[in-house]
Amino acid sequence: MRLFQNSALYPGYLPRLRQLTRASTGYAAHVNAFLDDRFGAPHFLQPVLAREESAFLANGDNAIMQRLWAAENGLAANATLEAILLAQIEAHRTEVFYNMDPLRYGSDFIRNLPGCVKRSLAWRAAPSPGARFEAYDLVVCNFPSILESYRRAGWRAAYFTPAYDPEMDLYAANSNRPIDVIFVGGYSRHHRQRAQVLEAVAALRARFKVVFHLDRSRLTKLAESPLGRMLPLAQHRREPKIRAVSAEPLFGRALYDALSMAKVVLNGAVDMAGTDRGNMRCFEAMGCGCLLLSDAGQYPAGMVEGQTLSTYRDAADAVAQIDAHLAAPADTTRIAAAGRDMVRSRYSKQDQWDKFQALLG
Repeated sequence: MRLFQNSALYPGYLPRLRQLTRASTGYAAHVNAFLDDRFGAPHFLQPVLAREESAFLANGDNAIMQRLWAAENGLAANATLEAILLAQIEAHRTEVFYNMDPLRYGSDFIRNLPGCVKRSLAWRAAPSPGARFEAYDLVVCNFPSILESYRRAGWRAAYFTPAYDPEMDLYAANSNRPIDVIFVGGYSRHHRQRAQVLEAVAALRARFKVVFHLDRSRLTKLAESPLGRMLPLAQHRREPKIRAVSAEPLFGRALYDALSMAKVVLNGAVDMAGTDRGNMRCFEAMGCGCLLLSDAGQYPAGMVEGQTLSTYRDAADAVAQIDAHLAAPADTTRIAAAGRDMVRSRYSKQDQWDKFQALLG
């Protein structure tokens, strides 16, 4: 099978990627530097991570990397990112196209795929009003209610999950964990419930080492800028308690390294997630040997309250759970180890790849 996986990058990750690739020449070197950093690795399929000849990876929204490939392969300097991605697929002789960025490359793009492509799949794990995925053979994610909304729209949909990154072994082995509670994630208008929890947990900083690595939205950054403080944007600013424990956002191996230093990883779904749970942070936190403390809801198989993770009902309960876990380090370590063992065995890269092939029928 000739597999092509297309991904997308968070804007906050781009400065780190530019730093990692500053000495790289050529498209292949950029891809290798990106994969070595493990950004998004739970989503990348085994042949891609193994750099197999039959597999190709593109970050179709990264103009720097894509134009490198275009220059190396004789495309016009003004070729669009869509034209470059189509040319890559044709040059690779792709048979299966797996797209992690279907909002950018939707049904119109799929209808223009070269004839070598036999199957097209999209990952999308968020509500997508107005999106058009009907041209895809299959839309996948690990949120059942979102999958059902796709089926109601008339699209074929199936359950599929992220996986344990084997590189997490290096980080899970760390037993020196000076950070009591860590949170790594986004902060925007879509995170009001999360903000309430963060504010309550930040108040624990007098007794515990609490660190939040927040990837702020553009509106939050503006609201907190000198100019923004003169504008009516108070609802978009972080509370002082949150700012007091906030640090720069983390991605890739820097994220893994930070998780390896933490006892408890705080997680919280975005407001639009409903009761479905199981975002990538769950896999990363458990995989790096931390106790995952996440909001109550419907989790993927094996993620069980009190056995492989801990859950909270609201902000006050999150604080109570942190107090209880940090007062009982043996129980915290036991649940963290069970979570790591579970995700490592149940959600291995081989299992993910086997399930992906099964989806192809």
